[in-house]
Amino acid sequence: MEPQPTQEITNQWHRRFAASCNNRAWALSWQSDRSVQDNREMLDAAHAASYHWDKVGTALNHARADVTLAHVHALLGHGELALAYARACLAYFEAGNGEDWDLAFGHLEMALAGWALGDQDLHARHYAQALQLGRAVDDPEDREVFLDELARVPPPA
Repeated sequence: MEPQPTQEITNQWHRRFAASCNNRAWALSWQSDRSVQDNREMLDAAHAASYHWDKVGTALNHARADVTLAHVHALLGHGELALAYARACLAYFEAGNGEDWDLAFGHLEMALAGWALGDQDLHARHYAQALQLGRAVDDPEDREVFLDELARVPPPA
């Protein structure tokens, strides 16, 4: 019988899988020519990241997993699910948790959920908020990452 890993080793693997799955979901989200299989992998990776963060992560990790889930569900046209995850992460970030770019991403995901739902008001309101907050992100590298992601979101009509 194989020896059981220690809890510390198990937690290390959960962290590793959480980060790897999150990164894979985002990498697939940036592909403009995703296949049906790519879409499935992107969704599975986002949920796997959330699962692994649930095992070992902090509240901040969970909120950031919700950002990824909101993003992926919106891209797949699952507007109601995207909105639910976007609301959850935005509420956490609006309470003063996370970095300045986290709050910008919360609004970006609300905008994307509005787009997926066809709710032009929700889309426009949060897009404008995301743009304002994104331009104000302190760290230049973080600001550039955020603004690059915002550029992938369809602008309001």
